[in-house]
Amino acid sequence: MLSSEDQNQFRLYELEEEKKQEQEQRKREKQSAFSRWTQFNLEHTKKLMWLAVKHPKAHAILYFLVDQMDEYNAVMCSYKVLEEVLEISTPTVTRNIKVLKDNGFIQILKSGTSNVYTINDSVYWKSWGNNRKYSKFPANVVLSASEQEKETQTKINYTKHKEINL
Repeated sequence: MLSSEDQNQFRLYELEEEKKQEQEQRKREKQSAFSRWTQFNLEHTKKLMWLAVKHPKAHAILYFLVDQMDEYNAVMCSYKVLEEVLEISTPTVTRNIKVLKDNGFIQILKSGTSNVYTINDSVYWKSWGNNRKYSKFPANVVLSASEQEKETQTKINYTKHKEINL
């Protein structure tokens, strides 16, 4: 029979091994040809076509958020990022974010003064189906160089089209 100290050491070893296996699994998933795929539920096709026709800027914002969301369907970015990337005004962002929220495409959570957007996981999903129970966090954070202090701006090698690949 092992002493309690030996049992604790053994359990720590097991936990470290589990963590290593999880990291290796994540690495394999990221190297997969499907790592940049997003699942799309065809039940929402008509609603998305309506969005594209009636609210093309909202549709563009949704696609940007889907492209940037992590494997848990969340992304954190400011209006300034959306304005710069999509070349639209603040009122346009505000109006079209409201369209997305009111029509159930996104949910908006607050983190201080920043918005965390969670994309409806019954419409789009970026990970394995069994991970849906973890949707909403953690989130990718998308920053704009123009929102940073001048000193930081000079350190950032920022090219909008290179980073975002529009």
